[in-house]
Amino acid sequence: MKAVEGLRARGFAAEYCSDPATARELVMREVEKASSVGFGGSKTVGALGIADAAKAAGKRILRHGDPTLSPDEKMEVMKAELTCDLFLLSANALTADGLLVNIDGNGNRVAASIFGPKEVVFVVGRNKIVEGDVGAAIARVHAKASPPNCVRLDKKTPCALTGACADCDSPDRICNVTVIMDRRPRRTDIRVFVVDEDLGF
Repeated sequence: MKAVEGLRARGFAAEYCSDPATARELVMREVEKASSVGFGGSKTVGALGIADAAKAAGKRILRHGDPTLSPDEKMEVMKAELTCDLFLLSANALTADGLLVNIDGNGNRVAASIFGPKEVVFVVGRNKIVEGDVGAAIARVHAKASPPNCVRLDKKTPCALTGACADCDSPDRICNVTVIMDRRPRRTDIRVFVVDEDLGF
């Protein structure tokens, strides 16, 4: 797969996965080596059932999206995710030549993806791959990822109502921080598992 080769050329440890079961197996190998596992709120990772498996294996689970958390507890979990052993997330877009693009509301997810955790693992479905440059990747996020995520998170944004980005000024806007990974950050061990199936938004 071209995107996998592109990622490798940019210094990422990248693997092609023919299906979600293969991705789950590879992720669980990394979970086995960790004591604490942070989750970036990814529907893609959620579809693999990693959190329950990690918890059953006795790992400390850090999941800021847990609805039972108070606002203060949520903030503490977000901070703990920055220094966990393993942080799991997806990308909002991946260019065919290996650029990883994520857009965040608070910045906690992208912060943890760059520096802090001992290891970061991206799981990316084929639907996230775009032909073209970083502009095409950002356009994909605004068109395909942000609107359904605003619906999922019950955000009061125009795109949650219309399904189309309005480049809004809503207090609930989730498109506040854009991170483009051109190359693997020097101090962060990053693996990317690209799944040949549509997963997440």
